[in-house]
Amino acid sequence: MTGAEVLLQTLAASGVEICFMNPGTSEMRFVAALDRVPEMRGVLCLFEGVCTGAADGYARMAGKPAATLLHLGPGLANGLANLHNARKARSPVVNIIGEHSTWHQKYDAPLSADIEAFARPVSGFVRVARGVEDIAAAAGETIAASNGPPGQVATLIVPADFSWTEGQSGADLQVCGGSPDPPPALSDDAICNAAKLLRAPGTALLLGGRCGRAHALELAGRLHRHTGVAVFLERSTPLVAAGRGRFQPPTVPYFPEPAIAALAGVRDLILVESQPPVSFFGYPNTPSYLLPEGCVVHTLAERGQDGTAALTALVVECGAPQAGWQAETPAPHPPEGALTLDALGAILAARMPENAILSEEMVSSSGPVLPHLIRAAPHDRMPVTGGSIGQGLPVAVGAACACPDRKVIALEADGSAMYTLQALWTMARENLNVTTIIFANRRYQILDIEMRRTGTASFGKTADAMMDIGRPALDFVQLAAGMGVPATRATTAEEFDRQLEEALAMDGPRLIEAVL
Repeated sequence: MTGAEVLLQTLAASGVEICFMNPGTSEMRFVAALDRVPEMRGVLCLFEGVCTGAADGYARMAGKPAATLLHLGPGLANGLANLHNARKARSPVVNIIGEHSTWHQKYDAPLSADIEAFARPVSGFVRVARGVEDIAAAAGETIAASNGPPGQVATLIVPADFSWTEGQSGADLQVCGGSPDPPPALSDDAICNAAKLLRAPGTALLLGGRCGRAHALELAGRLHRHTGVAVFLERSTPLVAAGRGRFQPPTVPYFPEPAIAALAGVRDLILVESQPPVSFFGYPNTPSYLLPEGCVVHTLAERGQDGTAALTALVVECGAPQAGWQAETPAPHPPEGALTLDALGAILAARMPENAILSEEMVSSSGPVLPHLIRAAPHDRMPVTGGSIGQGLPVAVGAACACPDRKVIALEADGSAMYTLQALWTMARENLNVTTIIFANRRYQILDIEMRRTGTASFGKTADAMMDIGRPALDFVQLAAGMGVPATRATTAEEFDRQLEEALAMDGPRLIEAVL
């Protein structure tokens, strides 16, 4: 077999079944080998940031890695922003980068770059194949590294000449299937200490990592009901089970002042796959560390440990009984009239199908909308984890590939949609079951807010123009149609309600531009 075939066979044999790719000359043998390895699904994306974001979304929903295939250093550079988000989400991603042929690397050709230097800030593991006979081992090590725990971006760099050289047989494959290595053992002392603290006034749990999933939240709800302990979710929690009938703890607020207020009474904070909360940015005369002075931080489970197992042990230690969480009443009949954020949130809550997946990148619109979704049917929500915008549409692509039987809803701000709008083309090409809602306020609204927060009470026409994306107005109906996605525009609550109902009743991709 050629090196490319060995690489594909190793990936497939190890349970990596899908590769999001934007290949170039140095990866052509990998592409050609797809016809000989039908177990691998290749998904073409028109921008590398879509590839890397899709791999993140796939990993969050499938619980196992997808692969990416990117072209040399510049191709990797185009994908770095969503690899940053994947790193913060602790998503397992097998990130494959083609390199120039070994003899060509000394010439500093136009596309030459230090690929390892590009890769290391977003990768927990970087490996360079040393020859065709090394590809199986290198791929096996990369796959194993991606699986963690807790999961990470693992990058493999493969020179082009290794891909076309014959050198290994099927017997040489390094299969890394099955379960990843178990996480580090939990501390009995930490569990006993946490159990003692739970009933004390001012104790709170901060959940992150995999503890936003349904079972972990059910355990946290039992502890809250039994002991009264406050529970918060870390903002970067990659997957959150939400909706009626589920325990839905608050997320630590985005801005420091409300976060400081929410955490003001906390005397002892117990971390479960999380870290002490800090603000996104440093602001004038505002603390970056959000816990009150004197708060003691305890660790129940490190980020590489099994937080759900730790919560299970804590439930047993405390004797917290099983009990269903009281369901919120269903959302009322959708409102009529102006299409405000509150109206949009209420309509979403009323129309959302059970078991939907939300890819949420509403940015400044999320504050008014998300509280309504407490009353929606049970669903899973994937927020932006690393703060790098342009994640929402690619993550929706990956989620839809991982869960083709579930409706995916992408809640996307208009400004951030333009970072990775090419994801719509992949949705159409793969006929993915994604309904995209564009929150069209024609402005970088979050920057308007941040400008004032940094001490600029007012600003002039030139500064205002840097936040205005309405001149000319982006026409998402035409943009979507140009990439093969049927689209409509809603300007009233009634129009949005009708269009959403129709979109959710259909399979395949749809887009609604909600003009706010």
